[in-house]
Amino acid sequence: MLSKHHWWRDAVIYQVYVRSFLDSTGDGVGDLAGVRAGLPYLKKLGVDGIWLSPFYPSPQHDHGYDVADYCGVDPLFGDLAEFDLLMAAARRLGIKVLLDIVPNHCSSAHPWFREALDGAPGSAARARFHFADGRGPDGAEPPNNWHAMFGGPAWTRVGDGQWYLHMFTPEQPDWNWRDPEVAAEFDRVLRFWLDRGVDGFRIDVAAGLYKHPELPDSDDPEADARTRDSVNPLAWNQPEVHEVWRWWRAVCEEYTARDGRERLLVGEVSVPTAREHALYVRPDELHQAFFFDLLGAPWDADAFRKVISEAMQDIAGTGSTVTWVLNNHDQVRTVTRYGEAATEGSGLGAARARAAALLLLALPGAAYIYQGEELGLPEVVDLPDDVLTDPIFRRTGSRARIRDGCRVPLPWSGQASPFGFTSGAESAKPWLPQPEYFAEYATDRAVADTRSFWHLYRDGLQLRASLPQLGEGTLHWLDAPPGVLAFTRGDGLVCAVNFGTAPTPAPVSGTPLLSSGPCPAGVLPGATAAWWLNDL
Repeated sequence: MLSKHHWWRDAVIYQVYVRSFLDSTGDGVGDLAGVRAGLPYLKKLGVDGIWLSPFYPSPQHDHGYDVADYCGVDPLFGDLAEFDLLMAAARRLGIKVLLDIVPNHCSSAHPWFREALDGAPGSAARARFHFADGRGPDGAEPPNNWHAMFGGPAWTRVGDGQWYLHMFTPEQPDWNWRDPEVAAEFDRVLRFWLDRGVDGFRIDVAAGLYKHPELPDSDDPEADARTRDSVNPLAWNQPEVHEVWRWWRAVCEEYTARDGRERLLVGEVSVPTAREHALYVRPDELHQAFFFDLLGAPWDADAFRKVISEAMQDIAGTGSTVTWVLNNHDQVRTVTRYGEAATEGSGLGAARARAAALLLLALPGAAYIYQGEELGLPEVVDLPDDVLTDPIFRRTGSRARIRDGCRVPLPWSGQASPFGFTSGAESAKPWLPQPEYFAEYATDRAVADTRSFWHLYRDGLQLRASLPQLGEGTLHWLDAPPGVLAFTRGDGLVCAVNFGTAPTPAPVSGTPLLSSGPCPAGVLPGATAAWWLNDL
């Protein structure tokens, strides 16, 4: 039997997108002091920890995922002293802190890449990255036909004629993990932050790092750009990457052995099947990896049951627990995503999102909540072109799948922008404009309204923490009418979700312990989830 100190196995972590959480300086950009000020709000919500988006020194070409210094704080967000204050405050409140680490690529402003540009072809400085000669007359064509995920060729030519690889933007050159200096540098980075007390890392592009050693042409070179996902099998999910995670796991275990405090590695792993996903969470690799199939599933009972069953079979079978997500900073917000699929009216998206939240919290394993989901925020879809900052838009000119709409700063209070987000004057402008209707979703209003998304999440989190049937454990499916999912957790807790629009008989006759909407005894309305305690 696993002891209770394995906190991560059923933890609920709140993703803080730092620049959009809370601004303490009045410059319109959220910062670490703002995160510290918001910790009591998160404690009241009931989460176990937070994951901080990158706050490292960066030119901000991709909002910090282009890192120029992995062991510092960009002045936009504060400094190391403020980071230490945040860590101390989180520790006092019992909130774990995970950092977002970006090992697949860095910024073109990183000192090592600047050194590589100044170096000669074949130099040790260039070996840390993927530099190669071009093809065709005078090497004028890229070394292979790969396209970047954010659009355009995955190669950029430098002054001496060679090309360097970047699977995202030219400002984000990919590291060459076959060079031992790269591995040694990230060992230093991990230890720097572990020594400052962090509880673990969310690993960006965890199925990346290694490329096929011969960098051959792809049969479908535009697959990554078309799907906006890690699809190219020559650039992602190479077998050597598992050795990195074994090594990083060993580093975390070393720190745990010193003080008994477990450090967590959770990977952003995008691979074709749950079975391949499971390879990343074997006992000596990552503790967890985000399971994105639930996020990507259509609003359909059969589809949800399929992905949940596959996860429980393949991932939980490794000894890890499934890490469930419904949203993050790269996706259309849940309310809007479910509403777009609805033909019965705009309010259905919110009802479905509320039901999905209860389903998420009832599933065995860990859950991650993206900031603003607890408010029921919709996607901001009408941002004008001149304020868009997503590099996808800059590189393609297309608004398809751009991510600014889910990154608009949170509303905290008041009836007009900046809705308490910034401490500056009322005329202060958040880095992305907030629509007028955000007043309906402000945190003070949500906390005061017992019918709000916030109270649904808070009540679900409180029950999850207090009921032994929830959290880590098993799931057993129950027979249910078409369009309904029903399952038991532990001894006597039943969760059911009606994916349809018409009411159906509830699987339990009594009044629900918690429901995502009005739920009379014996009835499960459409687009509604409920929990019951039942003597089965």
